[in-house]
Amino acid sequence: MRASSPLNSSPATSLRVAIVHEWFETHAGSEKVVEQLLALHPQADLFAAVDFMPESVRGFLGGRAVTTSFVQRLPGAKKRFRSYLPLMPLAMEQLDLSAYDLVLSSSHAVAKGVITGPHQLHISYVHSPMRYAWDLQHQYLNEAGLTRGLKSAVARLLLHYLRLWDLRTAHGVDHFVANSRFIARRIQKVYRREAEVVYPPVDVARFPLRQANAADAAADAPYLTAGRMVPYKRVPLVVEAFTRMPDKRLVVVGDGPEFDKVRAKAGPNVQLLGYQGHAELVRQMQQARAFVFAAEEDFGITPVEAQACGAPVIAYGRGGSLETVRGRDDDGADRTGVFFGEQTVESIIEAVQRFEALPDPITPGACRRHAEGFSIELFRKRMAAVVEREIAARRSSDAAVSPPPPRRP
Repeated sequence: MRASSPLNSSPATSLRVAIVHEWFETHAGSEKVVEQLLALHPQADLFAAVDFMPESVRGFLGGRAVTTSFVQRLPGAKKRFRSYLPLMPLAMEQLDLSAYDLVLSSSHAVAKGVITGPHQLHISYVHSPMRYAWDLQHQYLNEAGLTRGLKSAVARLLLHYLRLWDLRTAHGVDHFVANSRFIARRIQKVYRREAEVVYPPVDVARFPLRQANAADAAADAPYLTAGRMVPYKRVPLVVEAFTRMPDKRLVVVGDGPEFDKVRAKAGPNVQLLGYQGHAELVRQMQQARAFVFAAEEDFGITPVEAQACGAPVIAYGRGGSLETVRGRDDDGADRTGVFFGEQTVESIIEAVQRFEALPDPITPGACRRHAEGFSIELFRKRMAAVVEREIAARRSSDAAVSPPPPRRP
């Protein structure tokens, strides 16, 4: 990088921008952040450890090529690139970003670890520090069956190495942005750094508010849960709770590794729809008496989508749900849901009972208004403000330390 950077003089639109992501495989929550960063910086180049994004879903990249690391070319990487996790730190460090003025990383594992120089500004949007390497290590080892033996020892040694690398590379980030206050606290705990909160973009326009009709308050309307059936989502827990409440109906949308476990716990009052397209998911959210969410998420987009459709949310009261749902008794007319305190069947049952006993029913309008606070437009506005402010601060800092011009003789 040359000694004089455009950060000192040019507007943001003329800066050379690099956007770094871990890997491109699907178009999910973190990729939607990248999509909006590209909308803000259409001149940006893209970098990632690997890019195996199917053609059918890569339209949001706008035809851009992705510069990848050596992991892209390793044997079996297309199907098993996560097995190369021990090499990912090295892979990110080998990406040459020296030609760029502004580096924006979208990081939930290793993307923030790219190397930048003193004349470059690195802003990292953090979905989470590496969960499996930090506070969720023991949960990860238990779920992977790595609690003892040689494989467990190797895994623990690897996670120790990743923690050291993750902490060291935090020093290379000039400004952290977290996707929730929950993640900002995790960043403070892990890196001892402050993080600004900018909630991720939710396309609330694709989840229209249900039309006012009898279903808005119908006591026999079904409850709904939806999402990928993986262990941390706790879908079997929700299904078991409703199986024990045979007078209430539950609709379940989604599939995944735990589908058979969910089916085994489902009573006759539980309807399993499997994977459904967008239109059917919206229809179910619009008809639901409430959306039930038992996961501890960093943010959690699906509850916001349900609220956009007018559905209240019954959520586990930890993690991002405390920010995406207004579930406290003192929220008054702005209330959009109810929290339960433990990931247990009994706690979910008790929360459903409290929800049905609320003296003032939660209105679809309140849910929609709250969801609109997480819109794509607000994300763009807030991220643009962060970038412009940090560029201005860098320019001001550089000007303050610039040597005075030489005196004329």
